[in-house]
Amino acid sequence: MKDKILVVDDEKDLRLVISDFLIKEGYEVLEASNGAKALEVVYEHEDIKCIVLDVMMPVMDGWSTLRELKKSYTDIPVIMLTARTQIDDEVFGFELGADDYVPKPFVAARLMARIKAVMKKSHMLLEDLFDYEVLKYNKVACVLTIDKTAIELTPKEHELLQYFILNKNIALSREKILDNVWGYDYFGDSRTVDTHIKRLRIKLGDYSTLIKTVRGLGYRFEV
Repeated sequence: MKDKILVVDDEKDLRLVISDFLIKEGYEVLEASNGAKALEVVYEHEDIKCIVLDVMMPVMDGWSTLRELKKSYTDIPVIMLTARTQIDDEVFGFELGADDYVPKPFVAARLMARIKAVMKKSHMLLEDLFDYEVLKYNKVACVLTIDKTAIELTPKEHELLQYFILNKNIALSREKILDNVWGYDYFGDSRTVDTHIKRLRIKLGDYSTLIKTVRGLGYRFEV
């Protein structure tokens, strides 16, 4: 599956140039002519990996768009495009959450290098964020949300979910789960694993089916 990049600019010819370059680089490109349309596209395609966002646009400018984006989509890197070169504008953009800033006119190859750089950085950060449909788990903050609703977990449930995510799509025996989540010096039995998984499944609700039972062995977190 190709990574999606959203290009937002009111200049159709410029969007075409950027889009053609990105397509040749192997990306899927989405386009919007102003900030309001850009937000609509993001709401429809939450798997967008990067946004190239012009500042000066009709209907809704880049600053206002960026401010709205960062309220709900802090994990999507945004590169600002602008004809302005004042340092104050750059600082303002970074304060709003921009990841990079490319002044016009620019060389397409330079913009491509910036896009790859912010996407790589974003990917490194997202290793600590499990994102599946409307289920999101932030390992660093220990926060589980389902459809943007926070789900409270016990410390051991957090450890168990983290272990499953780390070993997703791998069949895990009860003994291996016990050793890695509870520790090798734990003197309980494997029924402890079953009990905690039962409780975790209840809290996962519709996503309880992600934890598959592997007959005769243990469990698999399947995504």
